[in-house]
Amino acid sequence: TEEGLSFACQGENLMGVLSRPDATRGDVGVVVAVGGPQYRVGSHRQFVLLARSLAEAGYPALRFDVRGMGDSTGEFPGFEALGPDLQAAASALQSAAPGVRRVVVWGLCDAASAAMMQARRLPALAGLVLLNPWTRHADTHARTEVKQYYAQRLFDAAFWRKLFSGRVQVVVAARELAVKLARSLRASLGPRGAGAGGVEGADTGAEPADFRERMVRGALACAAPQLYVLSGRDHVSAEFVDYARDHTGLARLWHRADVQRLDLPEADHTFSSAELRAAVEQATLRWLDQLPQPGGR
Repeated sequence: TEEGLSFACQGENLMGVLSRPDATRGDVGVVVAVGGPQYRVGSHRQFVLLARSLAEAGYPALRFDVRGMGDSTGEFPGFEALGPDLQAAASALQSAAPGVRRVVVWGLCDAASAAMMQARRLPALAGLVLLNPWTRHADTHARTEVKQYYAQRLFDAAFWRKLFSGRVQVVVAARELAVKLARSLRASLGPRGAGAGGVEGADTGAEPADFRERMVRGALACAAPQLYVLSGRDHVSAEFVDYARDHTGLARLWHRADVQRLDLPEADHTFSSAELRAAVEQATLRWLDQLPQPGGR
C-alpha cells in the first residue's frame, strides 16, 4: 500500500509517499533521495517503480520532495545543504513504519553526493546506495569530456559521414577541441592525491570548501556498508570515476570489505530502459538482503 506523508524540516513542510509492504523483512527501511531538478516521481517514474519494488520485497520505502521541490514548501537550499532534509525523512520513515529501526539512503546524482557528505549525521544509518555521484568541477570536467566525448567520436561512423559531407565545421570543432585539451592538460598537471583540501578522510575540524572533499570525508568516515552503481555511458559517472582514481583517499574506498561497486557499461545516467531499471532494482535488493544484522548476526 502507499500513503502520503507530511513532515517538518527546519520550519518547512516536506511531502513524501511511503510504499508500505504487506510484511516487512527485518528492521531496514529505505529513503529514496531525489537528485537534480526533479521531484519524488523521478525520471520516467524511476523512483515510483523502485519504491514499489522495494516494498514488494518487504522493505518500506519513502520517496520525498526536498525543500523547495515538488510539493514541499520553502526554497531549495542546494544539494550541499540537504542534511536536514535527509535526517527529517529518515525520522519520518521510522515514525510511520515503527518496525524500521535502521535506514538506508538511496540516492542518484547530486542526491548521492549529499548522502555521502551527510553520512556521519544520518540517524540509524544502515547503509548507502549511491548511483552516479555528482563531482562536477572544472578540473575534472574538461578531462572527462575529452576522454568520453571526443575520443568516442573518432570511432563513430556517423561523425565521419558528417565530416566528409561537410556538415561538420572542422575549424570550429578543432578550436573547441584544442581549448578542452588545454584545460584537460592543466587539470592533469594540477594538484591530485588527497585533493585540493589535502583530506584523506581524517577529520581535521573545519569543513573543506570543496564539496568533493566533504564527500570523501563522509564516505571514508561512514561505518555503514556502501553500494556504488556506476553507468558506463554517463559523463557524471565517468567524472566521479576519474576523481576517485586520482584521489588517494577515495581510491582506498574500493578496497574496503563493506563497500561494493557495480559497473553497468550500457547504462545511461538515469537507467532509462526497463532492463536497466530492473538491473538497478535487483542489485539494490541483493545488497539489502546481505546487510549485516545488528550485533553481527
